[in-house]
Amino acid sequence: MEMIIEIVQGVGGILISLISIYIWILIVTALLSFVNPDPYNPIVQFLHRITNPVYVFLRRFIRTDFNNLDLAPLILIIGLQVLIVILGSLLRSL
Repeated sequence: MEMIIEIVQGVGGILISLISIYIWILIVTALLSFVNPDPYNPIVQFLHRITNPVYVFLRRFIRTDFNNLDLAPLILIIGLQVLIVILGSLLRSL
């Protein structure tokens, strides 16, 4: 039984790490939006390809545009941080 708990904790740790990496990708994409990078750059296209579907999903349920400032990255980062805290506490309680 302890082996299963260790496997679940390991997979949970990997999931938390992936969520943290995605948070950094959201931050980089939000910062890039201030400097208007070349839209044909492959890195910029990759960043937009992995963040835009989540933004579209979020905008379907929540209004994220306030005074011409898009708060979708901030809302997502806060939500993902809450998810990390919940997952971390669940994994520690095993």
